[in-house]
Amino acid sequence: MWNRPRFDLKVRLTLRVAAISAACFAVISAYFLVTADREAHARIDGIAAIVAKSLELQQGKVQWVANPRSDFPNLDPVSAYVMTPGLCLAFRGTSGEILQRFCSGAPTPANPPPQVFAAFYRSLFDPGREAARPVIVRGAKLGETVVSVDPAVQTAEAWHEAGRLMIALAIALPLLCALVYAALARALRPTRMIRTGLERIAANDLTARLPPFDLAELSSIRDVFNHLAESLDTALAERSELTRKLIALQDEERRHLARELHDEFGQSLAAIRALAASARQTAVQECPSLLSECDGIARTATGMMEMLRGTLFRLRPPDVEELGLVASLEGLVAGWNGRSRGETRFAIRFDGAFKTLPAAISASLYRIVQEALTNAAKHAGATKVSLELTMRADEIALTIDDDGRSSDPAAKSGMGLLGMRERVAALRGKLSFEAGPHGGTALRVTIPVAADRPVLERAA
Repeated sequence: MWNRPRFDLKVRLTLRVAAISAACFAVISAYFLVTADREAHARIDGIAAIVAKSLELQQGKVQWVANPRSDFPNLDPVSAYVMTPGLCLAFRGTSGEILQRFCSGAPTPANPPPQVFAAFYRSLFDPGREAARPVIVRGAKLGETVVSVDPAVQTAEAWHEAGRLMIALAIALPLLCALVYAALARALRPTRMIRTGLERIAANDLTARLPPFDLAELSSIRDVFNHLAESLDTALAERSELTRKLIALQDEERRHLARELHDEFGQSLAAIRALAASARQTAVQECPSLLSECDGIARTATGMMEMLRGTLFRLRPPDVEELGLVASLEGLVAGWNGRSRGETRFAIRFDGAFKTLPAAISASLYRIVQEALTNAAKHAGATKVSLELTMRADEIALTIDDDGRSSDPAAKSGMGLLGMRERVAALRGKLSFEAGPHGGTALRVTIPVAADRPVLERAA
């Protein structure tokens, strides 16, 4: 595909207006040139008629006085009144011979027309064309008068008329373009507001609204834009509320499952360990060969108890609302440092006050950090994981960097990543993955501080 150049709308419309104006000036210039050519031919036709009438009067006078010494034709009397620069008067007899001819000199123009214009004008209008009128006395044709204008003189006059129009065009066209551009810039000023509103919508700021506009077309766009923003805001608020309810239900199911595992499976493992210990005491007295089997059962039950404790911890973390987000995350990081036995080092840093943070945000942040640490330690094989939680004026920023294996998180379909995205979406936040500064992956999460409110405030 060819990349066509993109022009500003004001520039494009101004260029079109300039092209139309130039075309109009060209049509006007052509009209003036045609009119001037017709007037020139009408003028020489009139002169030819006057000269022919004068010669007819001369011949009639000669015949009336019966003067045998006639100086007919005599163009001197009439030439004194009709001669102009570049004009030629002639009398042509019936045989086609020019009997008398008078021509006035053509002055050298101060600004001669360009050769291109001269050639163009001569090809269209034939400025050297002659005007002839017959001289008839008593029904007999004595000859004809011939009147013509020097083509150079007529071309110079046409260039003089066209030159004035070109000067007017050279002055008026830039001024017209400037005025049109200024008018368009003023009329299209609301498009900047529309673009800004669309950019805010693209950045998930659904509180963006457009003010009323003077133009009917822009007002229609404003109405559609505001309706779309309100619809998206309502739909996203409903989706966030539904996601929050699903997450709350999921957490409740996890707590229920944790209670069931603790009460049923945990008690069963404790009973197995007790039975294994009792069987070992009996085997010591009655069947020493069963001691290894009894010890194996006890070790298996102990390992299962350790796994159960870890599972219960993940299913039912400490009460963040009572301990606070900072203490809960510090305990989570300390637990991971203890379980990793030095294979992976975890570090956390806080910036800001988190005591007044709403419970919904604290619980979701804890779950997000919990899942991110699990992915970094178990799936990415990271040896160093650093967390930073920052409280800003209107949002919370969470950054988790690791030096593990870099991969495309968007290509993963694990439930852990899906859960993180759901929690962030429920809080009207943003989640993204980037390449870490020292390799690995960097998780970026930003959550608005007021995102936990179930009913979103709309801008007026």
